[in-house]
Amino acid sequence: MDPLGAPSQFVDVDTLPSWGSSCEDKLNASGTAAETFQEDAIRSPFLYNKDINGKVVLWKGDVALLNCTAIVNTSNESLTDKNPVSESIFMLAGPDLKEDLQKLKGCRTGEAKLTKGFNLAARFIIHTVGPKYKNRYRTAAESSLYSCYRNVLQLAKEQSMSSVGFCVINSAKRGYPLEDATHIALRTVRRFLEIHGETIEKVVFAVSELEEATYQKLLPLYFPRSLKEESRSLPYLPADIGNAEGEPVVPERQIRISEKPGAPEDNHEEDEGLGVDLSFIGSHAFARMEGDIDKQRRLILQGQLSEAALQKQHQRNYNRWLCQARSEDLSDIASLKALYQTGVDNCGRTVMVVVGRNIPVTLIDMDKVQEEFEGCLFCSSNISFKGLKDKIHHVDSLHQLFSAISPEQIDFPPFVLEYDARENGPYFTSYPPSPDL
Repeated sequence: MDPLGAPSQFVDVDTLPSWGSSCEDKLNASGTAAETFQEDAIRSPFLYNKDINGKVVLWKGDVALLNCTAIVNTSNESLTDKNPVSESIFMLAGPDLKEDLQKLKGCRTGEAKLTKGFNLAARFIIHTVGPKYKNRYRTAAESSLYSCYRNVLQLAKEQSMSSVGFCVINSAKRGYPLEDATHIALRTVRRFLEIHGETIEKVVFAVSELEEATYQKLLPLYFPRSLKEESRSLPYLPADIGNAEGEPVVPERQIRISEKPGAPEDNHEEDEGLGVDLSFIGSHAFARMEGDIDKQRRLILQGQLSEAALQKQHQRNYNRWLCQARSEDLSDIASLKALYQTGVDNCGRTVMVVVGRNIPVTLIDMDKVQEEFEGCLFCSSNISFKGLKDKIHHVDSLHQLFSAISPEQIDFPPFVLEYDARENGPYFTSYPPSPDL
């Protein structure tokens, strides 16, 4: 009743009978036999649960008339769809709803967005957009429709809503088959109530006369009202009932992760020690990606690895070292202007020039240098490293150096050439002139 005494058009959800209490007399007409259930019988994945059934309501009527915390409006991406559900909500909510919707800037498929209820009995309206159905994109449509129901319930949970009124999140324009959509709706709500049932007191499915028969038919599959109804409904469940949250499962998208890759998948625990069977090690596909590494190394040491395999191994090592070198920050070394690359020697090996005068010897870790510079060629007339005789080939003059490296390739600083000429005599007459001359 409103303040003037006229009957209210809105319906309080607390006055509606729950699904658990509906048809109770008919279900229990056979007495105790209806609740007889053998312990070894196969149970449904959706067990009989009286508490959950008490939270679910099937009501034939307009969702806009429900007096609950929030009702659901299904629309298009711009939230301007003129389907019967949205038209009724817009008409009863008043013009302020359109202004509030403009602030949302639309809603993508599967999302859920919240506005006030304005002149409705419901405090809030949760807007969501169902998918357009095409048979070849069925998997995507199922996932999107699941997201609609799941996101609505999640939003209700986050906002501490005690009751939610669902319309059928579908429209004639979207073309989703009613029975398929109902399966997703019911199992998503069922799984949510199993996990978060303490946060929501009532979930109302507001249906039209056309939709009521489908909901009456499928509700017992997901919300059986007795053990007998659970057993009787089990054969009619679809093959795909989703995962633990009701989400559709696509087998080819599943990622299977083993706790111990390669280990046999059994539940019994084995004692660790010498008695453990290790024959499975290395047999897993992941372990075979690079082959048996130990075997490859043994063949390399024995010189038995094929030329192609050896080349592949060298290329792999080279690529690894190259990636590591490119990741190093050598800006501090470059600023010294003491090391640069120039040409190749007579054997085709890269030539590196070290200008000893520019190297801060007091700051160098000589042990590290001894490890890194192996097989290099240095001119002792310019620089001398103590303790590196086993690692570095020393030359006494540029004349000896140029016997291994073409002089045209190396861009020596003028002071190096002048120093060598004073110490060892000129090697050839085409030295570049000194800046001081």
